Amino acid sequence: MKVKYLWIVFFVSLTFFSCDDNTGTLGLDMFPGSDQNINGKLATFEVTTKSELAENTFAKTSIGYLGKFTDQDFGYYEAGFLTQFHCNEGFHFPVVCDPKNEADRNNPKAIMVKDGIYRTELILGYSTYFGDSLTASRLSVYRLNKSLDKETAYYTDIDPGEFYSKNDPVALLGRKAYTAVDLSVSDSIRKSSGYYPSVTVTLPNSLGEEILKASRQADKENVDFANKFSELLKGVYVKNDYGDGTILYINRIQLNVVYEIFVRDTLGVIIPKKYDSKVDSTAYGYRSFTATKEIIQANSFKNDESKLQEKLNDKTCTYLKTPAGIYTQATLPLINKDPKGKKGVLDSLGNDTLNTVKLSFTNYNQSNNNSKYNMTAPTYLLLLREKDRDKFFEENKINDDVTSYIAVHNKVNTNQYVFPNITRLINTCKAEREAAVLALQTDGRIDDILGVDGKPVTTIEAWEEVTKWDKIAVIPVTITTTTSNQTEVIISVLNDLQPGYAKLKGGEQGGKLALDIIYTSF
Repeated sequence: MKVKYLWIVFFVSLTFFSCDDNTGTLGLDMFPGSDQNINGKLATFEVTTKSELAENTFAKTSIGYLGKFTDQDFGYYEAGFLTQFHCNEGFHFPVVCDPKNEADRNNPKAIMVKDGIYRTELILGYSTYFGDSLTASRLSVYRLNKSLDKETAYYTDIDPGEFYSKNDPVALLGRKAYTAVDLSVSDSIRKSSGYYPSVTVTLPNSLGEEILKASRQADKENVDFANKFSELLKGVYVKNDYGDGTILYINRIQLNVVYEIFVRDTLGVIIPKKYDSKVDSTAYGYRSFTATKEIIQANSFKNDESKLQEKLNDKTCTYLKTPAGIYTQATLPLINKDPKGKKGVLDSLGNDTLNTVKLSFTNYNQSNNNSKYNMTAPTYLLLLREKDRDKFFEENKINDDVTSYIAVHNKVNTNQYVFPNITRLINTCKAEREAAVLALQTDGRIDDILGVDGKPVTTIEAWEEVTKWDKIAVIPVTITTTTSNQTEVIISVLNDLQPGYAKLKGGEQGGKLALDIIYTSF
C-alpha cells in the first residue's frame, strides 16, 4: 500500500509540474487577444494566520552565541553553547631540546625547552555582537564528561546539564569577566585592520599537561593522537553567569596549549639571548585545537516563556521572534468544506491552470520601547510546509522553489516579505491530496500515514489532520550565497539565531492575508 500511494503522488505531481514549467511565470498581459480560448483571470483568496511557539529550533551553526539580553516586549533571552575541538591528523608536540646535547642542538625540530606546559587558554573571538558594548559580563567554561553525538540533531532546548557534572568542582575550567568592547585595548589597535576582538580565558595548566602527556604516549604507541583526542577532551560548555545586555556572536574558538621554545634562526641554529651570551634565547610557541565546521557545536537558548505566551495570546497580529521564539503559521485556503463559506482554491480553480500564486506578509513598523538596542526585523524569511519544518534544517536543505521559498524584507518601500509565486507548492498540495483520496478509495486506508490513534488513516479528514497538508510555516533564516556564472546562488539556509522580531499583519482578529492568483481557463 505504501509503495502504491507514493507512486500515485509522484504521477500526479509530475502532471502538475509539467504544466507549471511552461506556465508558472505567465501574467495577464502575456495572453494574445486573438486567442479566444484562453482567459487570463485574477482571483483572490483569504489566508488565515496565527503565531506558533517555536519550542525548539535546530541549532547547527558555526557561531556560538553567548550572553543575556532583556527586552521590554519579549523578556529575557539567554544564550550559551557546547562545542568540541578539532585535532589535525598527524598531530605532534615539538621535540624537547637539551642544549647540552649536540644531537638536540643540531635537530631543528627539537625546540621545546622542557617537556611541560607554560599556559593553557581558551580564546573566544567574535566579529560582531548585539546590545551594549560596555555591559559588565562574566562567562564560565565547563569541561564536558559526555560527548556530543554526531548522529544526533541538537536543538536549542538542549540541556547542557546532561553533558557536564554541575556539582563537580573539577568540571569548572575557568571564568572570565569581559565587556564586548575591551577598553584596555587602545582605540588605534581596535580600529586597525588586523584586530579581532576576543575573550581569553585562562584554563588549568593541568589540562594542557594532560593533553601533552597523552600526545607523547600516542607517539610511543605509534598511533595518531587525533583519533584519541576527542575522548580525552570531549568538549566544553561556555555559559553566561553574570551580566544582562550583550550577546556575543563567537565565530572563532581556539584552545591553545602554550609552551616555551628555543628560538632558532633560518639555518636551525639556536640563537643566543645576547651576542656572545651563553644563555639561549627563548620564546613561546603553542599548539591549537579549534572549533571548525567539521566538529559538533550546539547552542542552548532560554527565552522568557511568560512573555512569549503574551504574544501568542495577541490575536490582532502574528509574530516572528528569534532565536527559538515564535514563528507564523498560515493555512492555505485550498478546500472549504463549509457550504456557507467561500470556496477554496482547489474548489474554484481545480480544473484551471495556476500561473502565479502570490502571498505577502506585511510587517508593522517596529515599536520604539525606549531601548537603545531595539531588535530589528529579520532580513530573510523561509516559507515551507509545516510538516517539513524540522527535517528541512536537519537535512541541511536549501530552498527549492517547489515546497520552500525565500523572501527578503523590503524595509524601504513596502515593509513586506513577498513570495511572488508559490504555484508549485499549491500543485504539490493538490497532488498529495488527490493521491490520498485515490488510495483511500482503492484500499480503504493508507498504511504509512498514522492517525492520532496510532492506526493507519481511513478517511481523508484524518489524513488532512495528521499531514497538515494545507499548513505552511514562515520562519526567519540566515542564508549564505556564492556567485556562479555571474549569478548569486544560495548554498546554505539556517535558522536565524540572532535576536530579532517582526509583528505581522494577520491573526484571528487582525484580518486575513490575500492569496492573489492569476490563472487560465481553457
